[in-house]
Amino acid sequence: EVQLVESGGALVQPGGSLRLSCNASTLNRFNWRDFSWVRQAPGKEKEWVAAIRLNDDVSYTDSAKGRFTISRDNWKSILYLQMNNLQTEDTGVYYCATVRRWIDDRPLEFGYWGQGTQVTVSE
Repeated sequence: EVQLVESGGALVQPGGSLRLSCNASTLNRFNWRDFSWVRQAPGKEKEWVAAIRLNDDVSYTDSAKGRFTISRDNWKSILYLQMNNLQTEDTGVYYCATVRRWIDDRPLEFGYWGQGTQVTVSE
């Protein structure tokens, strides 16, 4: 059974930082896949925030640019999201997911999903 396991979510003050991890060791051909981090804020739909292709090309939503960094370790089959200068609007459940289809540099269709990790930005 394929499992993507996120970790690293926490309660953090505005301006703080977190690094999320997604362990995908049960996923075949990790280094051949594209991935994304997807966020679901309370009461809102899921939205992707960062994505990385198998060739390490990265893309971000406008809100994430300059603050978030997506990366991958193909040897360990781990996906990361470094988040700096966190703001209250970054609060939500963060999921990692494989990307099946793209439109330009934006993920269009997702495949495997993790269970999510909660990030709360609050005083």
